[in-house]
Amino acid sequence: SVAFNDIDFCLRIRVAGYRNLWTPYAELYHHESASRGYEDTPEKQARFRGEVERMRERWGEVLVNDPCYNPNLTLTGAAFDLAFPPR
Repeated sequence: SVAFNDIDFCLRIRVAGYRNLWTPYAELYHHESASRGYEDTPEKQARFRGEVERMRERWGEVLVNDPCYNPNLTLTGAAFDLAFPPR
């Protein structure tokens, strides 16, 4: 799985008993789509849908209850739309 590998990594860190911390003193770069390219063919789109499903199967409950995701934002529809009512 290529898509969501950063999210999966952070969630596995939590399961192992560690924490994900933010610091203003570190500077990291994540080159989105550099390794997988864009989902610009039917094959890549199918692969991406499969990876979405695998993330939901493995981490669905955790993702729905993500303490870092604003409860005023929806989990369905367009990203970052307002949730009515808030979660």
